[in-house]
Amino acid sequence: MEQFIVSARKYRPQTFKDVVGQKAITNTLLNAIENNHLAQALLFTGPRGVGKTTCARILARKINQEGYDDPLEDFSFNVFELDAASNNGVDDIRSIIDQVRIPPQTGKYKVYIIDEVHMLSQAAFNAFLKTLEEPPKHAIFILATTEKHKIIPTILSRCQIFDFKRITVNDAKEHLAEIAKEQGVAFEDDALHVIAQKADGAMRDALSIFDRVVSYCGNNLTRQAVTENLNVLDFEYYIKITDLLLENKIPDLLMAYNDILAKGFDGHHFVAGLASHFRDLMVCQNPVTLSLLEAGEHAQSLYSAQSKKATQDFLMRGIELANDTDLKYKNSQNQRLLVELCLMQLASITLDGEKKKLSPL
Repeated sequence: MEQFIVSARKYRPQTFKDVVGQKAITNTLLNAIENNHLAQALLFTGPRGVGKTTCARILARKINQEGYDDPLEDFSFNVFELDAASNNGVDDIRSIIDQVRIPPQTGKYKVYIIDEVHMLSQAAFNAFLKTLEEPPKHAIFILATTEKHKIIPTILSRCQIFDFKRITVNDAKEHLAEIAKEQGVAFEDDALHVIAQKADGAMRDALSIFDRVVSYCGNNLTRQAVTENLNVLDFEYYIKITDLLLENKIPDLLMAYNDILAKGFDGHHFVAGLASHFRDLMVCQNPVTLSLLEAGEHAQSLYSAQSKKATQDFLMRGIELANDTDLKYKNSQNQRLLVELCLMQLASITLDGEKKKLSPL
């Protein structure tokens, strides 16, 4: 049986063109290499799974390839990776400082990639300062971290800083679609959208979730199967709840909320999602803000239809009530009652409006 390789490793980008969602950074690095303008100390910072270590490895290979015959040469002897999470002492940094002095045997540069650099001890940082400020001509340091605020200012001032951004839902979805096609997996657009949203801006997480869902669904990814496997509150729940709110059906609302709790969903998560749903309906009401709605094709049509039924006043009041419940939820002694009360108040918004219209002056 052939060993399975997870998608995050199998599809790790090999060139800057393959890197998803970081065009500004990859273009800057490419221009810096072409114009011989590359700093000797670089700091890659940003959330997990967005391509910091990957870009460091691509850069290490790219700067050594110039004038070299074999395009497949990976220059592994020129690249030194240190995981600062487990090698954070002064001795680990001193061994790097000793190696730095020796020029490379092949290629032009020795590249030192220090991952999770914020984990270095204070003494290790101090030992590193002088070498980082004045490294030999053949040495380039690439530091990667998820927590820039933990790095001492004297290190930051010696580095050229690149801030990696979170991967957008659309970028992640498009990349997953390419991989699904390559693997012969059929998919619904909304199914990939759910995975991209669940990944919360991290491409590595999106690929890990994709592997898990393919194991569950086989070669046909449907939105229903993906939401079942990931145990996420699907937008259709919120569409149904909002329809009941607009129709003032309080008993049906309480039963629908009971079903949501019975499926193991958290009341706090439900309320926060309801506020987000009202926000999404509001952005659908104006063509100018329509681009702010991050949803799949099927979801967009449902949102558009429901946004025509709901007034802006209802949505504004709904966001206010849901947000207020969200803030009170943690300290509430009876959390279920708090959410039920919120739903009853939401269902009464349009009812009160009708009563006022009918009442005599």
